Amino acid sequence: MILHHIQTSPSRDSALKLCLRYACKEDSILLSSDGVNALLLRQWTMALSPFKLMVLRNDVIARGLTERFKNVILIDYNEFVSQSLRHNKVITW
Repeated sequence: MILHHIQTSPSRDSALKLCLRYACKEDSILLSSDGVNALLLRQWTMALSPFKLMVLRNDVIARGLTERFKNVILIDYNEFVSQSLRHNKVITW
């Protein structure tokens, strides 16, 4: 079980696309920094739907997207550390 950590916007590089190519359904995906912008586009929301998806709360708040991401699991840094320890491996893309 892997935690895939995406930090960049899918409009800037191919990190999310590569992640989705290699991720298994039992893996989790964490969006942080500009990676949260992926949820602004339906194509990425649909592509991420089979996975356990988490988003760093502070990055959502910083971008003024709290109301828009009501149905997303928002986590803080402590939970990020906990998730990192629960998974066998963490890959930052």
